[in-house]
Amino acid sequence: MGEIEDMNVPEDSREYSPPPKTFWKTIAALGPGIILASSIVGSGELIATTVVGAKVGFGLLWLIILGCAVKVAVQVEIGRNAITWGRTPLASFDRVPGPRLGGRGWIYWCWAVMMILIVVQQGGILAGVGQSLAAAMPLTTAGRVSGDLHAEVAAAEVDVALQKRRGSEDWVAAKEKLETLRLQSEELQFPHDASIYSILMALVTGVMLASGRYGLIEKFSLVLVLAFTVFTFLAVVMLQFDANWAVTGEELVSGLTPSFNGNHGGFSVALAALGIIGVGAAELMVYPYWCLEKGYGKSVGSRSFTDGWARNAKGWMRVMQLDAWTSMVVYTMVTVFFYMLGAATLGRLGLVPSGNEMVRTLGQMYVPIFGAWVQQVFLLGAFAVLYSTFFVAAAGNSRMVADGLVLAGLLKGDEQSRRNAVRVTCVVWVLAALAMAFLFRAPVAMVLASGVAQALMLGALAVAVLYFRYRDIDERLAPGRSWDVLLWCSAIGFFGIAGWTVWHKATEILAFLSL
Repeated sequence: MGEIEDMNVPEDSREYSPPPKTFWKTIAALGPGIILASSIVGSGELIATTVVGAKVGFGLLWLIILGCAVKVAVQVEIGRNAITWGRTPLASFDRVPGPRLGGRGWIYWCWAVMMILIVVQQGGILAGVGQSLAAAMPLTTAGRVSGDLHAEVAAAEVDVALQKRRGSEDWVAAKEKLETLRLQSEELQFPHDASIYSILMALVTGVMLASGRYGLIEKFSLVLVLAFTVFTFLAVVMLQFDANWAVTGEELVSGLTPSFNGNHGGFSVALAALGIIGVGAAELMVYPYWCLEKGYGKSVGSRSFTDGWARNAKGWMRVMQLDAWTSMVVYTMVTVFFYMLGAATLGRLGLVPSGNEMVRTLGQMYVPIFGAWVQQVFLLGAFAVLYSTFFVAAAGNSRMVADGLVLAGLLKGDEQSRRNAVRVTCVVWVLAALAMAFLFRAPVAMVLASGVAQALMLGALAVAVLYFRYRDIDERLAPGRSWDVLLWCSAIGFFGIAGWTVWHKATEILAFLSL
């Protein structure tokens, strides 16, 4: 990616550039949405979506798809505001009417709280990076012994589930073997390989982000994510050739039919996941930063009242919309693949990813289809996906944090100060995530906690985009009625997710206090 100098460009310095006219030139102008997609696969899709599938089966597939589709209109509206006015997203959010504290608006403070939990989420992802590397390439003797034994445990878990599904009486003996292996694993010395890898990757990431030379690594991560996603798609297809794991039409119909089937525990997990699957609240806020860095804002040119400027701006809006819709198709497909695989394998096996064995448990999704050998391939793929998410999210959120510090008056707003602030913030962000990884050591819970915060933040974003649409827009760039309907559907969906989250968490707190 480019440097941060493209952000918050003064009106009189923004250059004019006509939008691409041909198909291939338009495709070449895309990018921010795909970068966004690469930053969300690790936390939302790989972890949260598969956990929902493992816990509730196919029943909430419709909710997962809805959670992806409902966000794209908001994504476009936030981007429209940024490239129209040339303001950074936080500066625009801070203009939304409402209570103010310390000179900053209410959305600013909601964002600040959300950022704290996103650091926790990033710690969970960094822990997952360490787990995947430690499982694939153990550093110590204790790590190798532990890895071999946990691989035996995982294989035994699959065997027990298969024997029960087939109605074989051998499942009792398989169960006894599993219990013996579990007791042996509990007696093992806890290896520190994952912690060592987490520290090493945090240091490497901090250096790369501080130097600003991470374009090649980012592109490499995108290639790995694409390969891993194709691998997962093939796994879903190959499920259909095994009677034990094939997804039936009845299961698919039930998954696409809106219903909760009284599964409130599973719905609670899905609700937390809705904040981060597809594009989460944080990614929605980061998206315009990537649009500005891509050059969309500069290409639109300094806002004027001429017809030429309006035509040029509309052309670039169409490019941005195509970028957003393309990314939506990508991350929705990825989400569906991971959910179906989690429901069809982990759900049927009764395995739910958690704790220090999260990555190895996720790897069990592939064993029924390809065999035990594929776990090693999965571990390397999981590293690529999780690290890509950690890397790109650190880069994007650090820009937003630096912008927040400028708005708070803690940093100067000139370009050199911003560049320096981004470099420093990147390092601090990575170190804070590392501290969270060691403090909590519960990757799934850490990711889902951030999902709850982002689910609440969706309500604030709904208010903001409606304000942008009707009170902070150049009317020449106003969308048509059909787009307004889609935007309102998205906003209502956001209000619903946020409202249900508040109600659900409030009932949990009251139930706890009544004990």
